[in-house]
Amino acid sequence: MTQGLLLLSGGQGTRMGSPKHALEHPAGGTWGGHLVGAFRAVFPQGGVQVLGEALPDEPSLPRLDDPRLGPAKALQAWAQAEALEPPPERWWIVACDQVRWTPVSLRSWAVLCQQADPANERWVIAEHDGHLQPLGGWFPNLLRPQLAAVDAKSLLGLVAALPHLVLPQLGEEWCDVDTPEEARRFRASIRLRSARRSAR
Repeated sequence: MTQGLLLLSGGQGTRMGSPKHALEHPAGGTWGGHLVGAFRAVFPQGGVQVLGEALPDEPSLPRLDDPRLGPAKALQAWAQAEALEPPPERWWIVACDQVRWTPVSLRSWAVLCQQADPANERWVIAEHDGHLQPLGGWFPNLLRPQLAAVDAKSLLGLVAALPHLVLPQLGEEWCDVDTPEEARRFRASIRLRSARRSAR
């Protein structure tokens, strides 16, 4: 099965003071670039498409404009546009504030989703801390025509209108980084882990 990354980078980042996709990651590069790197580490042959603003450290990636009407409308616009050629069979759809993903956590999640939906017929999403998390899930390319035809204002409305599967998850990768305080804690945790690895 072939995989692709659809990275949402159209948010204004008003609470963070600047767009999240361009924020500096403690390990180097940007938040958006970190997610691209995590995906490529697991799927080096996978296609990548940006939905929104170009990434400062990956400006040549294929990109579509975000209509700036929220993530649901952005995904519908993507579904109505031309796909990468050849299109991946399934897409990891992730937003730049889901910056806690690592190659290890992504690999585990991808394997779990493929085992849960081997026919690749449903949008596989997580339930974390009592909330459904459509972003971060795996989306079959064959559902794009159905997604393009849905008229929903929210991500949960899209999920309800499409075949989907919910898998409970506990990992920290599902915790978005949405505020300056969360960003400070996130950066501190990365620095601490790096220091511990260096001390070994």
